[in-house]
Amino acid sequence: MSDFSAVLPIYNRKQPSFAKGEGAYLYTDNGDKYLDFLSGIAVNALGHCHPHLVNTLTEQGSKLWHTSNVFAIDNATKLAERLCEATFADSVFFCNSGTEAIEAAVKITRRYFDYIGQPDKHKIITFDGAFHGRSTAAIAATGTAKALEGFEPRLQGFDKVKVENGIAAVEGAIDDKTAAILVEPIQGEGGIRPMPDGFLSDLRALCDKHGLLLILDEIQCGISRTGKFLAHEYCNVIPDICTIAKGIGGGFPLGATLVTAQVGECMTLGTHGTTFGGNPLATAVGNAVLDIVLADGFDSKVKQTGNLLKQRLEGLQQKYPSIIDEIRGCGLMLGIKIKDSYTNIDLINKLFDRKLIVNAAGSNVVRILPPLVIDESHINEACDIIDEALEEL
Repeated sequence: MSDFSAVLPIYNRKQPSFAKGEGAYLYTDNGDKYLDFLSGIAVNALGHCHPHLVNTLTEQGSKLWHTSNVFAIDNATKLAERLCEATFADSVFFCNSGTEAIEAAVKITRRYFDYIGQPDKHKIITFDGAFHGRSTAAIAATGTAKALEGFEPRLQGFDKVKVENGIAAVEGAIDDKTAAILVEPIQGEGGIRPMPDGFLSDLRALCDKHGLLLILDEIQCGISRTGKFLAHEYCNVIPDICTIAKGIGGGFPLGATLVTAQVGECMTLGTHGTTFGGNPLATAVGNAVLDIVLADGFDSKVKQTGNLLKQRLEGLQQKYPSIIDEIRGCGLMLGIKIKDSYTNIDLINKLFDRKLIVNAAGSNVVRILPPLVIDESHINEACDIIDEALEEL
């Protein structure tokens, strides 16, 4: 047998391998307990093995898993209707991941302009620091050297702009082939970087002025992660397309592309599809997630908990000003920006040694994405661990 890994070695995996999860905690086979403030990178939005999700998955799993999109799927219809009721959207395409949701958004954009008789308009403006997935289109949209290394030539049709250069730079990048602007309201991989105040509104106005589509990538910041169901609700901005994934499945693979009726009408029979997307099992779990996150008071509780966590982290910033440069983000999507004389990885490793799980983001940031159901006791536990690690650092 070959010495080459049976699992393609594309991940820098840590040990141990976890055997069980419950709420905000993960457990090893020998019973070691870790506080999970990463949530599978914003995926386990309701923590591990939430009883309502487990019951829903068990019940649906005993009845029907998959039929294909050849047939009507009641769970998918229900989930789509609820998403449309809760958001700007008039229609939804279901898939299995954020990358697939971005792929659909790119295809819908190109199809839309072809449909309205402007087939030359196909280019999409994206932003420095963005991350949109790992497919051919998604890495071209991301546009970083790291994402594209070994995968050139990239898919054409993406123009990148620096956020800090302002709205004038975005308008300067528009030409007669520009079709859309794609942006994360809060960049996740890029370092928990919220867009500047007024920036999304300015992008919306720019799209209206030039006849472009506004695409918002809420794969990481959506599903109540910021204290609003979708982060762009803080800005009162209405996109034409929005991608979601991660938290919508609560740990089960599920993604979606949300569109307005004006845009969606171009997607006629056979223009796109998926084998697994929107299956009865995934959409049953998606509905169970919505049962919880759309309940009265859930978002306000996330906002309250997020404010408490941010205040505690800002207290640590004041205590360790030579290490912490800034606390970023909102709700339960937060980042600790480390000064350049230290590295985020050093702190992350010290936290992991103390059984607190977080991970790295760009710009030397420690990314903190706890389950949305944590309480003050979890915050106290995490911040005490961070305090100890910073003292050692």
